[in-house]
Amino acid sequence: MRRADRLFRLIDRLRPGKLTTARALAEAMEVSERTIYRDIAHLQASGVPIDGEAGLGYMMRDGYNLPPLMFTEEEIVALSVGARMLRTWGGTSMARGADSALAKITSVLPDATRTRAERLRFEAWTTSPLDAKTRATIDTVEAAIQAPERLAVDYRDDKGAETERILRPLGLWFWGSVWTLVAWCELRQAYRMFRLDRIAAARSLGIYTPLPTQSLEHFYETEFDRGHRSITCPSTPE
Repeated sequence: MRRADRLFRLIDRLRPGKLTTARALAEAMEVSERTIYRDIAHLQASGVPIDGEAGLGYMMRDGYNLPPLMFTEEEIVALSVGARMLRTWGGTSMARGADSALAKITSVLPDATRTRAERLRFEAWTTSPLDAKTRATIDTVEAAIQAPERLAVDYRDDKGAETERILRPLGLWFWGSVWTLVAWCELRQAYRMFRLDRIAAARSLGIYTPLPTQSLEHFYETEFDRGHRSITCPSTPE
């Protein structure tokens, strides 16, 4: 890793204002404590307001703003790949936002890093591209998760039966070709998963107050075995 990249990461880790020991920083950045001490001394000499001392820890004083955001070449490659994947499999606003963000980032990159990003030959293709309706559903569901809003959903199950569900959207999962929604279903009074391509229509019922026992965190704690990465609630979407 270039020293400039390491210094940026060091500032970023100290930015929250929490006291952090040199040992913790060294372990997180995979360098020696001596390197951390040298880097902090360099930053302090450059005017970065880092307080602390060896043996106690370091922290950033409030009010310090980072210089313009900079990414490593590896991070730019990852962002480029992610943007291309979202363009193929994401919602309309996701794809548009990814392309716009990547354009802004690459416009301020150093020449060498920009050249590598532009040379990247990666495109995401699929034999079953998302249709405009599914892309729009992704946008609707994502906005409802952020709000958070309840949704009235017209849903068709795997047998073709149609039902109307009142859902509290919690999270989106992507399985390589299919998007599913993890939600609290008011009809079932339980967590359920729904394929987005089976949602015929979705409309907002307004803001709701989330409950700790009807949250994505609670879903993971009660329905998702982290050790075996398995779902104990119905693993196939309704």
